[in-house]
Amino acid sequence: MKFAKFVVKCRIPILILALVLMIPSILGYLRTRVNYDMLDYLPEDMDTVIGQKELMNDFNKGAFSFIIVENMPYKDVAALKEKISKVEHVATVIWYDSVMDLSVPAEMLPDEFYQAFNAGNATMMAVFFDSPTSADVTMDAIREIRAICGKQCFVSGMSALVTDLKDLCEQQEPIYVTIAVILACVAMTLCLDSWLIPFVFLFSIGMMIMLNFGSNFFLGEISYVTKALAAVLQLAVTMDYSIFLWHSYNEQCMYYTDKKEAMAVAIKETLSSVIGSSTTTIAGFIALCFMSFTMGRDLGIVMAKGVLLGVIGSVTVLPSLILILDKPLQKTKHRPLIPNPEKMENGILKIFPVFLIIFVLLIPPAYYGYRKTNSEVYYDMGECLPKNIDFVIANTKLRETFGIGSTHMVLVSSSLPSKDIRAMINEMKQVDGVKYVFGLESVMGSRIPEEILPESINSAMKSDKWKFMLINSEYRVASDSVNEQIDKLNAILKKYDRNGMLIGEAPCVKDMIEVTDYDFKVVNIFSIVSIFVIIALVTKSISLPFILIVVIELAIFINLGLPHYFGQSLPFIAPICISTIQLGATVDYAILMTTRYISERTGGKDRKPAVLTALRTSVQSVIVSGMGLFAATIGVAVYSDIDIVSSMCRLLARGAIISMLMVIFILPALLLLCDKLICKTTFGMTKICDRSGVVVQ
Repeated sequence: MKFAKFVVKCRIPILILALVLMIPSILGYLRTRVNYDMLDYLPEDMDTVIGQKELMNDFNKGAFSFIIVENMPYKDVAALKEKISKVEHVATVIWYDSVMDLSVPAEMLPDEFYQAFNAGNATMMAVFFDSPTSADVTMDAIREIRAICGKQCFVSGMSALVTDLKDLCEQQEPIYVTIAVILACVAMTLCLDSWLIPFVFLFSIGMMIMLNFGSNFFLGEISYVTKALAAVLQLAVTMDYSIFLWHSYNEQCMYYTDKKEAMAVAIKETLSSVIGSSTTTIAGFIALCFMSFTMGRDLGIVMAKGVLLGVIGSVTVLPSLILILDKPLQKTKHRPLIPNPEKMENGILKIFPVFLIIFVLLIPPAYYGYRKTNSEVYYDMGECLPKNIDFVIANTKLRETFGIGSTHMVLVSSSLPSKDIRAMINEMKQVDGVKYVFGLESVMGSRIPEEILPESINSAMKSDKWKFMLINSEYRVASDSVNEQIDKLNAILKKYDRNGMLIGEAPCVKDMIEVTDYDFKVVNIFSIVSIFVIIALVTKSISLPFILIVVIELAIFINLGLPHYFGQSLPFIAPICISTIQLGATVDYAILMTTRYISERTGGKDRKPAVLTALRTSVQSVIVSGMGLFAATIGVAVYSDIDIVSSMCRLLARGAIISMLMVIFILPALLLLCDKLICKTTFGMTKICDRSGVVVQ
């Protein structure tokens, strides 16, 4: 109570402090780098990650792109190549004239080399950068190359992907937040009893979001997924705390004539109530921190921090605003536009066996769809972009014109004899889907010494420690075919050089598939166990955590199972994140109803009246909370052109509604069914009597 009275007394200084903190928060937000490369989040000890670092250290090569040029004379392509080679951070450009002068007929080139770089009216050059794939300077270089090349040229590669992704995110993110704010405001206007209070909520929550984003500066950088989703998620998840304070304040005003005293009591009640609620939500986000694929940790830390700040804001900044604006808030009050559904509540209990049957019938198809969806996710980040974006067009050209679905890079010891390298190359060429292997030995053959090659080629393909080769594959990144191909190529490579490394986008994505498959299991187990413990402590029960988690887990199974039945493919990160976020964010609905049920049962009511009261007093809050999460995410899901963002927001929006319906219709039925078990396994309920006089032992 001391804290609550302190907040009421210091409301003006609290608001001034919050406003002053906006200045460093904005500066921190602007200076926090955003990472758009998903492969950067792979564990540091993986061969593919080590290989990328070796490539950078020994060859001064980080990013790699193919540039396709259509309907351009060779002399103009040569001039274009010279311009590209002068772009800052372009290390090497390899094309036809890198091996022989343009005056030499094409027939003099090895067939494999010529066919690798030419197809019909198109030719292709390979560009290496001296900076990492997702570095800002690399993205600047990609933009400059596109400006130099014009409409006849198409730039592919991971750097082109992250450049387009960054540009699209920066263009759309302000619109995401605007849509989320407008729809959340509409939802609150419908559900609350004041025209002004939604704007007060948004101002308070907005300051906490800015504090969260500003403090990300200390993390160094955040992922683009975190940046795109964190503001929307924080708004949606922490809105409940503001609503609870407002309801509690209005209730206390009926008992206290002094508004300040009423607010102090409301702050005390809100704090004690939201601690349990926020703890389950924070636990869900912290579960993401246990992923080996560290993008989960990135999102988990930012969102756990956001929820904590949301709680702080709801008991400091918001009460201060409400007290200062009390008169206009009271003048703009109105009846909630959504009526309290009393008839529905009575009807639910009358036919509760029907909902138990529905519950049982939903389990098999929901679980089947859930398992299928998890096996049908995609890992190719190019699929998350619109089809008309530059990178997607370039990749389509590369695949259709040159038959290249992916490119692997090989690092092999420079001390390995040339004859062994040629033997290795010949074996690799026999692997299904390999179009060609490009290295020093494959360019010149066995009878021509490396010394006659231009220095630009020699330095690009050989260092004191390593020799470098490119393997072009017909198979697309993340496909089963390319993953099988990578296993075979790795086996051949290790046979000749056990320290050799196969790197590139496809091998990295293959590692990502294996890592995230493990992560999914770890995160699920951690989130369920941690939330089970929290619910057990809150309810002082052994059985209730099982019941509540079963209800929400079924909602998750339904939510994640629907994409399979709708024929939709999700980005790989979506099921991992949604399963923990939906559990952590919506189990609060079930806790709210269950704690009231316990209170009514320990107060002497029989099971049906106790469940009816719990349902009647909770349903409005559950609907408001569910609709708030739905409203804040559905607009982003519909608007976003980035599939990873739209998919996650669509799942969150749908998950909020499904969880809401499960708590309203299924949970009361389970509480009635399991009443005796609950009484026997819940502290303080073991001696509850039914009206019949029978003691539940």
